[in-house]
Amino acid sequence: MAGPAALLASVSHQLGGLQTLRLLQESHGSPHCRAAPAPTSGGSQHGPGEACWPPRMEREVPRAEAASAGRARGQPARLGTLREVAACSRLARVVAVATRLVEAEQTLLLPLLTERPFPVHLKDSVEFRNICIHMASQKEGVQFDRDLYEAHQCLKTIIEKLICSLAAFPSESYIPARASLRQILQNLLTI
Repeated sequence: MAGPAALLASVSHQLGGLQTLRLLQESHGSPHCRAAPAPTSGGSQHGPGEACWPPRMEREVPRAEAASAGRARGQPARLGTLREVAACSRLARVVAVATRLVEAEQTLLLPLLTERPFPVHLKDSVEFRNICIHMASQKEGVQFDRDLYEAHQCLKTIIEKLICSLAAFPSESYIPARASLRQILQNLLTI
């Protein structure tokens, strides 16, 4: 599919998946599931309410001490804390990358499509949305981790196909869009 309508449909599916991922972040309630910035090549700047990665140890020590205190009182230990923190961090970073992708599609790619249509692969965006919906039904555990990995891979595929579609056009107006997509892909690959 080519043209603005195809891109708008693709973005709509990605936004549906992104909204689901954001709701997942909120439902986890952990500070590590707050919107983390996508990794950049620069310093580690974090905006308000954004988690940093790797998590600082002082955030983990109270949870570990609480678990030890719970065991001392005969309460069951809460297992998987570090795994949960890692999953939340990956989720936050996937959300950040997906947000940047949608912004780039809306601000950079949509205007280019009016200049010259290029292929947009709607199927991948539908798959991303469906994976996110399935992930929301899992909440945590091994299947959640697999779905998160699949969402990551699906975003990678979407970005790579968009870069390939733009590479067919030598116009200088496509250079900023390709550069932006390459940066988003690079950020995704560091997750």
